[in-house]
Amino acid sequence: MNIHPNELKTETEEARKALELLRGWAEKASDAEINALDPALAALLPGQGSYPLLSRIYPQDFKADEAYRDTLPDLQNGPSSLIRGAHAPIQHVGISNFRLPIRFHTRDGGELTLETSVIGSVSLEADKKGINMSRIMRSFYVHSEKSFSFEVIEAALDDYKADLESHDARIMMRFSYPAKIKSLRSGLSGYQYYDFALELVDHKGTRNRFIHLDYVYSSTCPCSLELSEHARMSRGQLATPHSQRSVARLSVQEAVSDDILWFEDLIDMARRAVPTETQVMVKREDEQAFAELNAANPIFVEDAARLFCEQLQDDPRVGDFRVAASHQESLHSHDAISVLTEGETFRGASLDPRFFASLHHPG
Repeated sequence: MNIHPNELKTETEEARKALELLRGWAEKASDAEINALDPALAALLPGQGSYPLLSRIYPQDFKADEAYRDTLPDLQNGPSSLIRGAHAPIQHVGISNFRLPIRFHTRDGGELTLETSVIGSVSLEADKKGINMSRIMRSFYVHSEKSFSFEVIEAALDDYKADLESHDARIMMRFSYPAKIKSLRSGLSGYQYYDFALELVDHKGTRNRFIHLDYVYSSTCPCSLELSEHARMSRGQLATPHSQRSVARLSVQEAVSDDILWFEDLIDMARRAVPTETQVMVKREDEQAFAELNAANPIFVEDAARLFCEQLQDDPRVGDFRVAASHQESLHSHDAISVLTEGETFRGASLDPRFFASLHHPG
């Protein structure tokens, strides 16, 4: 059969008009009508390709009932055949920096509600694919409005150990605790904010509570102080000793006791050990007093560790503990650090490589 060019041109024009007609119809047709098309025809419509037409309108009124929820895929709780990598248990799996308001008791009988960052993890057996992490968050919401600090942790840990069928669990809550502090001489006062963390560890059926405090203070180098005084006395040369902002992280295990170890108690211990805490409200007389206070308490980083240790040893509410101090040198381009532990709990062979970097408090 012979086909002339004019005939081909006519057929092409007819096909073009048919396609325009189809697409014009589709602009007015309902989704159901388009979905009922032969797939070969539907593929000629814009944006269809080989895929079915999907709604681009969010279904505001759609409700997910129990029957519908049962049809949803759940890969995290899938069979062990879906596990990738080594057939090994995982000691900690969970969430970090989940934030919510938590209520805290104060030593004077009051209460505070503070924004709190939560780290929650559980152990995972080798034959389990994963955990439902939203359960950790839901456990906290259930208890956060009716309980306080460690009570919230205890209740939440009980819940998600049961829900997730895990043997071990760990929860940490980090927050900034305000305390009103008086200036040294002027009588002014202002809020000092202390970085605290509460930690509850449940391991092999045994629970331990920990409190972590970052205490920020000024450290005047004793050697620099003596050399400055030598320059003044021997040569009449004005010289100033170097001081620097310093941080000590006190991590204590709560001993079994009927007496509460209040946040304020731990702050008081730190201040008794090293009284040169950084100041909030400062007038000229306060600045002079701070200079005198530093001169009366020159301190190497080794001294700091032992002074904090002395205070912690004297309190029966404190069990094992660790003191980590960092003096962020103004003389050297490096920091001076020390770590002192008592008991087996914190005595580890290794430290996080970024551990001392986390002791920097820029203000």
